[in-house]
Amino acid sequence: MVFYFKARPEAGDYTIFMGLDKYENEELIKYGFPEDIWFHVDKMSSAHVYVRMHKGQTIDDMNESLLEDCAQLVKANSIQGNKVNNIDVVYTPWSNLKKSASMDVGQVGFHNPKMVNVFTIGSFAYSFCFFSFWSFALFFHSGWVDASASLFKVSISGFHAFKVRTVRVEKRINEIVNRLNKTKVERKPDLKAEREAVNAAERAERKQILREKVKTP
Repeated sequence: MVFYFKARPEAGDYTIFMGLDKYENEELIKYGFPEDIWFHVDKMSSAHVYVRMHKGQTIDDMNESLLEDCAQLVKANSIQGNKVNNIDVVYTPWSNLKKSASMDVGQVGFHNPKMVNVFTIGSFAYSFCFFSFWSFALFFHSGWVDASASLFKVSISGFHAFKVRTVRVEKRINEIVNRLNKTKVERKPDLKAEREAVNAAERAERKQILREKVKTP
C-alpha cells in the first residue's frame, strides 16, 4: 500500500507519497524515479516520504512551500518526532540512496553522505554550514546514526554539490498536516511495472532521436 498526497497549489502540481511499512519502503527504494526526493526524520524512526519532481527537475528546484509540506508530513509520521519540537529532517535525491545486501528490509544509506544544514522552516535565514563525513553508518528503521564529522564553511556556490540536506522543523503545524491528509489516496501500485514502462518510453525516445539524426543529411 502506498499513500499519495497533493502538495499545496501554490507549491505547484506535485505528488507526495510514502509506503505503508518497511516492505513498501523497500519497493519504493528499488523502483524509484530520478525525479524523486526522499525525506526522513533525522536520528529518529519515521516514514519514508517522497516527492516526485517534474521531469528534468532536481532537488535544487524545490520551493519552500513544497519543502515545508514534505517536512511536516514526515514529522507527523514519526512516532517520536511528532511529539517533540525542533527536529531535523534529512532529504536527498532518490539516486543518492544506497542499498546493500547486508542491510535489513527498509534500511538505507547514502552513496554520498556529505550533509548541509539548509534552514529552519518558515525562515529565510539560510545557514551554509556543511558537514563532511569520513565514516557513515545509517539505519533509518531504528533511527540510529553513527557518523564522525568535521565542520567547515564553504561558499554558496558550493551548496549544490551536497546531496544530503537537512531542514529544521520547529513544530508540527496541524493546518498543513490536516490539509495534506484530506488529499490522501491509498493505492496498490505495481511499482516495478511503472518503472519499466518509463524505461521503455525513454528507450523509444532515444531510438527516435537516433533515427532522426540518421535521416538528417
